Amino acid sequence: MQIFEYNGSALVAMVGKNCFAIASDRRLGVQLQTIATDFQRISKIHDRLFLGLSGLATDAQTLYQRLLFRHKLYQLREERDMKPETFANLVSALLYEKRFGPYFCQPVIAGLGDEDKPFICTMDSIGAKELAKDFVVAGTASESLYGACESMFKEDMEPEELFETVSQALLSSVDRDCLSGWGGHVYVVTPTEVKERILKGRMD
Repeated sequence: MQIFEYNGSALVAMVGKNCFAIASDRRLGVQLQTIATDFQRISKIHDRLFLGLSGLATDAQTLYQRLLFRHKLYQLREERDMKPETFANLVSALLYEKRFGPYFCQPVIAGLGDEDKPFICTMDSIGAKELAKDFVVAGTASESLYGACESMFKEDMEPEELFETVSQALLSSVDRDCLSGWGGHVYVVTPTEVKERILKGRMD
């Protein structure tokens, strides 16, 4: 078992029409033993920018604290929120800095940029970015997430349809991975609001 699979995780971000959704499972495990069923993998950086961290849970929490600190410094200095593209560059640089002893995390960044254009991106543990125009996935359930998202994704979805699509993709994928699951946590972000929903899934 790889260190990335130690706690188990499933993360997906998907774009819609001037909106995006980011979703994760809620299981925290130690290999095959479940420790918690309400684990928070997705964090809010600001109202239009969210960060999901899959991989080793302890590293994810450390990395989140460091990124939040960097973002607060940026807000103080620049007197504005960071754009998603800028934040992705920050995450990438911070991970690459530690390339010889990396954080065992695979981040997923989702945000609304200029003119409410959705931006999604993922990267590996040393900060190599992968940009996408439709969806990005991460975690132990990533293979089944790719398949589900590939078959369910449509362009220019409205927020409600996007929520339905990302939820179905997540729930059907975690059923095929024994290291993730136990419900889901979904954020749908539009220029005017953030909707957070908890999904009930199979509890086994």
